[in-house]
Order: sequence, then C-alpha cells, then structure tokens
Amino acid sequence: MSNYVLVHGAWRGSWIWKHVRKELQARGHEVFAPTLTGIGERCHLLSPQVNLETHIADVINLIRWEELTGVVLCGHSYGGCVVTSVADRIPAKVSALFFVDAFVPENGQSLHDTLPPDARNEQLEAAKNVGEGWKTPPIPAEAFNVNPRDRDWVDQQSTPHPLACFQQPARLTGAINRIEDITYLLATGWGPSPFPQFYDKAKARGWRTLTLACGHDVMLDQPEELTRELLAISSRTTR
Repeated sequence: MSNYVLVHGAWRGSWIWKHVRKELQARGHEVFAPTLTGIGERCHLLSPQVNLETHIADVINLIRWEELTGVVLCGHSYGGCVVTSVADRIPAKVSALFFVDAFVPENGQSLHDTLPPDARNEQLEAAKNVGEGWKTPPIPAEAFNVNPRDRDWVDQQSTPHPLACFQQPARLTGAINRIEDITYLLATGWGPSPFPQFYDKAKARGWRTLTLACGHDVMLDQPEELTRELLAISSRTTR
C-alpha cells in the first residue's frame, strides 16, 4: 500500500483527479488530492497574498499532519512547481516523484521565467484586464485539447489563479536529487506546449520518461494509462 499525494495545476482543483483517485483507492492505496489555497472549492480564500509558497505549505502541511511517509508525490502542470519545492524540502518523506506535463523550475526560476514571452504576456494582459491585476482567468479547456466529453465541465469547474504563483521564484537546495525514483510524462497531443523543454531535461538527468498522445489534462484524457503508471511506481517503491 502506498500514500499518493496528487497536486493539481493552475485553475483546477482536487476534482480534476477524481477518476485516477478512485482507481487508486479501489486498489487499497491511500490517496490525497488537496485543493490548493484560493482555487476550486477553496476559491473563497483567493487573495493577492496567495503565492507559490502558500501552495508549498498546503502540501507540506498535509503530509505532516496526515503523518505520511513513503509518499508518491505527483504534480500536474503548475503543480510541478509545487511538488519540486515540496520534495526539495522534505525528501525523506518522498519515495517517488511523478511530473505530469509539468513545470520543473530550477533554483531561482519562476514559472513565468520558463514560458515563451507571448504566453507570459497573454497572462499578464488577462490579469490586468479582467483579473484586477493580480489573478489570471482560466485558459479555455479547448486550448489544452481536453477531450470533447469533459471540455465544458472543465471550463465550468475552473477558477481564477493568483498571478503571484507564476511569478515567485522557486528556492531549491538540490535535496530533490536524493529521490531516486523520478518520472516525467509528456502529453504530446496538444500545442503549442511549454513542456518539451522539461521532458528533455528529465531525459538528460536520467529520470524515467514517457509520452502519451493526449491533451494536457492527462488524468481526464487517459486516466487508465496514468493510473497504470502510478501503480507501477508503487510496485517499484514497495518491494
């Protein structure tokens, strides 16, 4: 039995993991899918003060108060920034890392530092025009090639995301390198995507890498395949 902690990306919430969460739980695993502060059902906590450090604390505190060890820590998209820092700060609690079409910042690098200038400027303009200068409206699900069945539902569920989360640099010590089992999954069925750069870096670092021909929200487009990969991690780390 493994402890899975699944961290959603920008504009999403715990709801995005529901298919994968149920499948992992049905196989006897403990599964936690926290909704980060200010997003989803916690949108009432949205404020200009919510930033990357807030979300790192969300996940670290979950692991601490649930007294979790041997965590399979999974981050999707923006959630990659969160889990990178969590793993760097509490590597002894993490048995494996899984990045799902995710950002993997270097020390001193923010998410916006890794985006192409046009994508970054679009977010800044959207925050200025409709987000009071500090929050970014959700990008339509169609842009991420979410499958047609779930597309309207994703748009309905998504909520604004604090701009500060994309602008705050990661502060890393290198302790993440103590974790031996790290996987990077690249979704190849949508574009333009900012994530091939992280896939290439993962390969260069000797991490396990794989691709799936689907949209960005892999847990909706290919839930069975993603669940299978997560279960494979459990098999490796519990031997």
